[in-house]
Amino acid sequence: MTQQDQLPDLSIEKDYDGPVFSPIYTTTVTVEGGAVAHGRASGRARSSDGALDITLGMPTELGGGGAGTNPEQLFAAGFAACFHGALSLLARRAALDPTVIAVDATVVFGRDPEDGGYQLRVALVVKWPAADPEVAHPLLDEAFSLCPYARMAVRGTPVTVTLSTEAAAAPDVDQSPP
Repeated sequence: MTQQDQLPDLSIEKDYDGPVFSPIYTTTVTVEGGAVAHGRASGRARSSDGALDITLGMPTELGGGGAGTNPEQLFAAGFAACFHGALSLLARRAALDPTVIAVDATVVFGRDPEDGGYQLRVALVVKWPAADPEVAHPLLDEAFSLCPYARMAVRGTPVTVTLSTEAAAAPDVDQSPP
């Protein structure tokens, strides 16, 4: 492995016992509106480090042209990558080969029957050829409790919304417990 390909040095144990949220990594992505001044329809998303720089577009199902990446695809990619990472760490700990594992995340954008608002639903499918279900299922459960995206889906995530009247300012992230 090259230096960039090194496995993360993160604990898979729930061994943090601090009184407040303890940040490990922070990133900022800025979305601007593009040609039609609508981030979802024609925007551009750029990360502060420049590693992410993509054009956003509406899927045809929502009346768009289908060009560009949409927020649901980005969320699905993040969720699948996070769950895959958690499961891979657990598989290695159990002396199993994680290189054959793949995770499909399907994100559905729709209407919430409770209030008529918008809602996302997620389905994860773990493709693990020749896995013993009696060994794999407990690891899937543990990965679900370890993966921050899964925890967010179940528990919610503290979010702050801050108005900035300066073009380049980024909001502070609330690091206090919910």
